[in-house]
Amino acid sequence: MFRFMKGFAFFVVFLFLFGFIGMSLWNALIPDLFHGPMLTYWQTLGLLLLAKIFFGCKGGGHHRGWHKGHKNWGPGGWGGECGPQWAGWKEQYEKMTPEEREAWKAKMKEKWRSGWGDWEKPENKVSEKQ
Repeated sequence: MFRFMKGFAFFVVFLFLFGFIGMSLWNALIPDLFHGPMLTYWQTLGLLLLAKIFFGCKGGGHHRGWHKGHKNWGPGGWGGECGPQWAGWKEQYEKMTPEEREAWKAKMKEKWRSGWGDWEKPENKVSEKQ
């Protein structure tokens, strides 16, 4: 029973401090920078809860409580090396021959560079002679 009360007291203090710090930061920055509204303590807690609902299962790697069933995104938080699918890609990549790897790299460069403008085309690069 004492352990429960100690944990509950810690939770209440943490919630109060987290809300107070969030409210203080919001009220110090947002109204001046973006002409946004000042928030009350309860509005801040509501906003933090809303952010947890929208973004809670995406990052951090510490999934407890609501999101126990979700896989972690890896040791680096938001994506580990490149997201949850990285393990499958890495396994496929390691099975490729050097020629297949070069072809795959060229394909990915072409895929991700297309549509981003002409800044990567060789004729648009500044030559070393100039």
